[in-house]
Amino acid sequence: MKRLSLLTLLILTVSCAKQPALTVKTNIKGLKKGTVYLKKVKDTALITVDSIQINGNAEFELHSDLESPEVFYLFLNKNTNEDDAIAFFADKGITEINTTLKNFVFDAKIKGSVQQAKWEEYQKMISKLNSRNLDLIKEKFEAQMESDTSKISAIDNEYNGLLKRKYLFTVNFAINNKDSEVSPYLALTEIYNARINFLDTINNSLTPKVKASKYGKQLQDFIDEIKEADKNN
Repeated sequence: MKRLSLLTLLILTVSCAKQPALTVKTNIKGLKKGTVYLKKVKDTALITVDSIQINGNAEFELHSDLESPEVFYLFLNKNTNEDDAIAFFADKGITEINTTLKNFVFDAKIKGSVQQAKWEEYQKMISKLNSRNLDLIKEKFEAQMESDTSKISAIDNEYNGLLKRKYLFTVNFAINNKDSEVSPYLALTEIYNARINFLDTINNSLTPKVKASKYGKQLQDFIDEIKEADKNN
């Protein structure tokens, strides 16, 4: 009887063990050896929350605690540049990432949270503006090499108009998705240097749930800091 009680206690202990809030199931086609890191931003620094050494098996899992939806980064080996990482918006549960070793970032297919789907929707719609922005940078450089002041002025005007369109589009997108944690995230990362009334408009539109999220709290703090700084100037 005593042995049965101990066994029962052991089973209960194991079953009650804390399960990770986030599981990232990953398959990197072509990867034989290497180290994969799961990272996120904490206090403005990029930290590693989990990692795994790969030796022959390209399918694996990474895990993390998670209080509210936020952006994570999947790094291969010791890359420290976010441009070389797969960024994804995760919520509690399972996120699946399938990609290739050859085109680690560009081949990434991500299936998981509703926030990820909403973020991809924004990225798809804003990509044309970003692409034109890159074209303008190239055109301005060429105009400067030729000392073509009239062309430089025209490019600057188009750039300013493009920037305004991006801000307005992002504000409208955030307001229309006030019930998604993607909304305050976009305010903090895409238009953080916009006029304070734009940020206020987004912040005031957020649902209570989103306001209480990680990015909702950060947006409120960011706005409070700006207003406080303006009062002291």
